[in-house]
Amino acid sequence: MPQDSLQDRLARVNDRIARACARAGRNAADVKLLAVTKVFPAEVILEAFGIGLREFGENYVQEMEGKAGAVAGLAGARFHLIGHLQSNKTKKAAELFASIDTVDSVKLARRLDAEGRPLDVMIEVKLSHEEAKAGAGAADVPAIVEAIRESANLRLGGLMTVPPWSEDAELARPYFAEMRELAARHGIAELSMGMSNDLEVAIEEGATWVRVGTALFGRRRKL
Repeated sequence: MPQDSLQDRLARVNDRIARACARAGRNAADVKLLAVTKVFPAEVILEAFGIGLREFGENYVQEMEGKAGAVAGLAGARFHLIGHLQSNKTKKAAELFASIDTVDSVKLARRLDAEGRPLDVMIEVKLSHEEAKAGAGAADVPAIVEAIRESANLRLGGLMTVPPWSEDAELARPYFAEMRELAARHGIAELSMGMSNDLEVAIEEGATWVRVGTALFGRRRKL
């Protein structure tokens, strides 16, 4: 864990967001910070909540289930599933999360809707050819959008993507730009894209959510 305080690291992240928004002619209030707490214990969430963070990203249903008891009393905290969701885990996911940010098929959207709980959802889009990455292809997005908009319990919150990793943030720009264009074609206002290393480029290309873990909490460590 870095030696400086979480408060200091949050201030630096917020400053990066503000500077990127200023360069892009955007209002910093239009970019929301999702604190990625996957692989960190519940105590980290409690500390982050204590300094004002309210939106948290977790990768696994089972891991969130283990933390749920410790964070149940955090009024106003919202938890997002940002990892791949198997269709046989929709019931538990709908109980644990306020937002499922990785819907990648019509089948999964319908399974989540059938759980009968109000849920925010995002469609995860895969724009690269990396086999390890999850997400719907751009051509599949219209059908998933339609399924979500026709559902009784789901609210379409936006599109989400993870570009191929590179130390050079500029290499992610074409993927972010493509996402912005895809969202515009479908009348979708929210875009979750950009992480600790490339959030500035994502903001310049229209991100409304940035998912930040390492810059806030340091390198991942196993529970």
